[in-house]
Amino acid sequence: MSYTKPVEIRWSDLDPNFHVRHSVYYDFGAFIRVCCLTDFGLGTEVLLQQQLGPILFREECVFKRELHFNDIVSINLVLKQCTSTYSRWTMQHEIIKNEGIVSAIITVDGAWMNTAKRKLTVPPDLVIPAMEKIPKAADFKIIDRKS
Repeated sequence: MSYTKPVEIRWSDLDPNFHVRHSVYYDFGAFIRVCCLTDFGLGTEVLLQQQLGPILFREECVFKRELHFNDIVSINLVLKQCTSTYSRWTMQHEIIKNEGIVSAIITVDGAWMNTAKRKLTVPPDLVIPAMEKIPKAADFKIIDRKS
């Protein structure tokens, strides 16, 4: 199971070869992460109040099939691994076209930042229920790393 949303391909998403530009795939990944956090109770209002924001250390995309303007596209999200405090995490996204063809796989490693101090932080307890709602990958694991 995964958290899934449909996405629409816009004319402006295309490159001169009439397929989706590489950077749009990364935008799709950011879109689904923000939607997921918002749907599970960590919208921008809450994050601003808590002076908290997600940051990325690494973002990697493996391109498998081109996306075109008339493709029907969805993107899904699973949590691959995290620390027990959810201070660090890895998420994986699949961009699926036309009901089953994997077009790309995006993997991100991230953490939480205190936006006032501009330092990495262990998130407050209110983050835990939201992070626990994110569907876990079949090979999900807790990573043994200091928070």
